[in-house]
Amino acid sequence: MLRKTLYALRFVALSGCLLLSASGARAQDDQGKGGDDVSQARLRGRVRAPELEGGRGWLNTDRPLSIAGLRGKVVLLDFWTYGCVNCMHVIPDLKRLEEKYLKQLVVIGVHSAKFENEKETENIRRIVLRYGIEHPVVNDADFRIWHAYAVSAWPTLALIDTDGYVVGEAAGEGHYEVLDKAIGELVEDARKRGTLDEQPLKLALERAKVGDLPLAFPGKILADEKSDRLFVADSNHNRVVVTRLDGTLVETIGSGERGTKDGAFEQASFYRPQGMALDGDTLYVADTENHLVRRVDLKARAVQTIAGTGEQLRDLSVNGGPARTTPINSPWDLACAGRALYIAMAGPHQIWRLDLDTRQLSVFAGTGREARADGARDEAGFAQPSGLATDGKTLYVADAESNTVRAVSLGGAERGELKSNEVEMKTASLSSPADEVRTLAGGDLFDFGDRDGEGDDVRLQHPLGLALRDGRLFIADTYNHKIKVLDPRSRTVKTFAGTGKPGQADGAGASFYEPGGLSVARGRLYVADTNNHAVRVVDLATKQTATLVIHGLQPPATPATASADASGESESAGPNAEEFKAAPQRVAAASDATLVIAVALPAGYHLNPSAPQRYKVSVEGGAEHLVLGGVAADARALVKTAKDLHLPLSLPLRALAPGAAALRVQLTLYYCREDNTGTCRIKTLVFRAPVEITGEAGAPREIKLEGKVE
Repeated sequence: MLRKTLYALRFVALSGCLLLSASGARAQDDQGKGGDDVSQARLRGRVRAPELEGGRGWLNTDRPLSIAGLRGKVVLLDFWTYGCVNCMHVIPDLKRLEEKYLKQLVVIGVHSAKFENEKETENIRRIVLRYGIEHPVVNDADFRIWHAYAVSAWPTLALIDTDGYVVGEAAGEGHYEVLDKAIGELVEDARKRGTLDEQPLKLALERAKVGDLPLAFPGKILADEKSDRLFVADSNHNRVVVTRLDGTLVETIGSGERGTKDGAFEQASFYRPQGMALDGDTLYVADTENHLVRRVDLKARAVQTIAGTGEQLRDLSVNGGPARTTPINSPWDLACAGRALYIAMAGPHQIWRLDLDTRQLSVFAGTGREARADGARDEAGFAQPSGLATDGKTLYVADAESNTVRAVSLGGAERGELKSNEVEMKTASLSSPADEVRTLAGGDLFDFGDRDGEGDDVRLQHPLGLALRDGRLFIADTYNHKIKVLDPRSRTVKTFAGTGKPGQADGAGASFYEPGGLSVARGRLYVADTNNHAVRVVDLATKQTATLVIHGLQPPATPATASADASGESESAGPNAEEFKAAPQRVAAASDATLVIAVALPAGYHLNPSAPQRYKVSVEGGAEHLVLGGVAADARALVKTAKDLHLPLSLPLRALAPGAAALRVQLTLYYCREDNTGTCRIKTLVFRAPVEITGEAGAPREIKLEGKVE
């Protein structure tokens, strides 16, 4: 039975985000990305899994992992790149497998980057945090591990048994059942043979190093000049934030919990919402990871699901139907034109259309094949369309994986969209210019970069957002950390803002960090600056950039079952801990003394007043000489969690008879930028200080410990 399951796993059909094209594979080889090819050896019999060598860095672990060191565990390698939507679709399956086989399975993400921007370990760390990835991830930027395992597609999963042999692989998404069965059989086989290691692997999670902020990875933004409203998709808080254009908080839509619940704003739930479209007092929301479209009645303050079933569409033969009974796949952005809602369906690489009167869904453009292919709507190919803008006549598309901006005419759309019947589709007249899909600027699946210019000479890198104003199309050139502007008539593209390097500088030389959404109102460009957890505002006339402060906005309340520090580590270590050995201290015997703990925060940062700051002070030796507290104290340890903690911290001590003692101080701090955007970090400082209690006249009555965080 085991052999039969593994055979099925090894030859499972491809359904992935992207195969390396011949030109792409050659490009990788030209860069010298070597490695042992195991494909031929696999044909000859059992193959020992190649070691995980050549990575530029590891995440979610405090040390590199090895196949040899994981002997006794079933290991599942996930080869992925974070711009690939199908790779993101695999993450929920991995989580299910990790939870089911908590003690027997180790999942390791092998991040083999497609884009240059994805090769940076810090950028991968942001995605690990954004998608809640809690297994070890190695940065395989040089494709060493990729080539060692003879991988040719994102995503690819390679299964390794407890003896360290490759036993199967699957490319693409949607393989949970066969993986579950194979892992279960491998576990039982190893248990019978006595080779199974069921000790859980201890990890050092990246989420232990950061805290929560008012916004968390905001994906899209929508500014409405007429009503003076700004809608922010607070994606990782599973809600929509509504403010005035000046940042004054109006309300939040959604409880913050992950879910599909309809109803009043306070009870409704979303799952990483992205794009939005506004029609009067009706807001439409692309509820991306729920695979739904939601309708928000801003007057009645209620949320209603209007499209999708909550299940991901995997069958590409489905091209429409009644909106509430037709599954959809990763809707990423929305645009209204008349009584039609256009949907950038990133998962199947298509544009869909929802008739708001009949509540019918249909494929509007794209075959489902991932490609940059222009022409008739039913023959065109897109590659992860992720941003939309329209003037009512033309639909503009940020086609992220093809690194292009596309234009689709809406001229024939209102006269009758594509038919779901295949015969009718073939006979429909779609060859006129009104029905064409055209590329305005950019390269192709493997032709990306950062180059202004005209038409096909332009190079973008995974653009996610668009905004149209006065004949200019603004582009969130996401992986280039820039805002660019396109003239659709001349097809010329110029950099408008951003340095090309990730950052959060305001002013004339502004910097951004993977901006994902754009909108224009009152002469200002509003930017969802995703990795900075911020909204940025660019004056269109002066190009001066400022960070929008939303006063009063707080992250959603933490569920009662969550731990105070969410560290994933033992309390003794503390999240993101660093230990200091202090110089020997002296204090006067038979006196009340003070312990002063001074910590210098980075410039421009402050303690988060909403976070649970925590300290623990203990006397680890010489308790007969030194105790915590005042005159009557006899305490050996003091633990406190407080939101109103201030630095420096002063605590009372009582020095007794002369002698030696030892203090241990553990201080966990949550500190954020002054404007509460960017990254909010967690740091634990552990001080160990030998103390001499002396009867000498004039001895100090203060012990001072000093540290700093970066």
